[in-house]
Amino acid sequence: MNTYSLPLFPLNVVVCPGGVLPLRIFEARYLDMIRECLRDGSCFAIVTVLPPNDSEISSHFPVARTGTLVGILDVSVSTVGLMMIRCIGKHRININSFSQQMDGLVIGEVTDIANDLALPVPHELEFTSSALELLLDSLPEQGVSTENMPVMKPYQLDDASWVANRWLELLDLPLQQKQCLMQHESPIMRLRMINDILNSGLQKLH
Repeated sequence: MNTYSLPLFPLNVVVCPGGVLPLRIFEARYLDMIRECLRDGSCFAIVTVLPPNDSEISSHFPVARTGTLVGILDVSVSTVGLMMIRCIGKHRININSFSQQMDGLVIGEVTDIANDLALPVPHELEFTSSALELLLDSLPEQGVSTENMPVMKPYQLDDASWVANRWLELLDLPLQQKQCLMQHESPIMRLRMINDILNSGLQKLH
C-alpha cells in the first residue's frame, strides 16, 4: 500500500471506522489543522496516547501504531479560538513513522488498512446486536438529542464489525483494551470478545 503524510491527533480515546467523535478544539496547532482540513477537504487521524509503561515508549513511539483516519462532519464556532467539531471514522491506518512540526503538530507517515468485510452476526452472538439495539433505542427516551447520539444512522445491526465497533466505543473499558480490540484483524473475534465482556458484566449484576 502507498505511504502518505497525515496530521495525527493524539488523544486518550479510541474511535473505529464508522464511529462518531465530538471534539472541542482550542489549541492553536489543532485549530490550524482543522482549518486546513476544512479548506482542502482533507482528513486527519485519531491516535491513542500510550501509557508511560507501554513497551513502545522505549522505542520513542508515544502513540499506538494503529489509528483511525477521520473526516469532519460538521463544525461550530461560537467563540474566538474555540471550535466544536464532529468527526466520523473512515478506516484504520498503520503509522510507520512520525515527525513534529515547529508548532508541535505531529505528522505521521501512514498506510491505510482496508475496512473489515461485511459479515453477518453469528447466531451465537446475536445477543450483542439485540442488546445494542435496545441501548440505542433507549437513548432518546433518556433525553439524548439526535445531534448528540453517539452512533450515526443507518444502524447496521446485522454487520458483525459494525456491532463490535460500536460496543467498543460505548463500553467503559481500559484504553489499552479498547486499542487492542480495535486493532484485532478479525471482526468476528472482536465481536466474540465483546460478547464475553457483556456476559461478564451481566454476571456481575446478578
